[in-house]
Amino acid sequence: MKKPNIDNKNNRYYLMRHGESLANRRGLIVSAPENALSDYGLTNKGAEQTLRAALNTRLDRDTVIVSSDYKRAQETAEIMQSVIDCKNKPIFDQRLRERGFGTWELQDHSNYGVIWQNDLSSPNISKNQVETIEETLTRTLNLINQLEQQFSDKNILLVSHGDVLQILFAHHHGINPRFHRSVASINNADIRSLSKLELASSSPAA
Repeated sequence: MKKPNIDNKNNRYYLMRHGESLANRRGLIVSAPENALSDYGLTNKGAEQTLRAALNTRLDRDTVIVSSDYKRAQETAEIMQSVIDCKNKPIFDQRLRERGFGTWELQDHSNYGVIWQNDLSSPNISKNQVETIEETLTRTLNLINQLEQQFSDKNILLVSHGDVLQILFAHHHGINPRFHRSVASINNADIRSLSKLELASSSPAA
């Protein structure tokens, strides 16, 4: 897939992972709409993480917030909007939903290691009905292309989930997205400029 030249686009993009959720707290994989749309929202800690992020960010009230519609991301986006006092309410878009983890749904989060190992060895093959890297990346790039048509000279904050953001970030910096764990982990309530490369210290290079 061709690398998008986001640095020369109309807008400036920032990535934010949702604050700590009940799924994080319980150590569960939660990616299916029937579980994530109305349940597994932020913990008190997750709300506090998001509040601190909003208070410390340089993003201003002209920022456009576009978020996954899953409860944990939606709550994160709403806190950000309220604290920053954005002019407009967040836009919720399914293309920022968590990567679909198939039959791993509601299983222990230690199984991410199995999923990520398959990303390295067989990135284009779906095992256990997991959404492939290319499928995940395609939907996020489609969203960005739409935002480029809709807005100009805006700071755009994309509120989403770990794998979705890691894959997008790696791809943007010319790293084969199967190595998405080679970029520094985007932790709960982290905000990262898409244009600034951050690598993990002990992960494979692309």
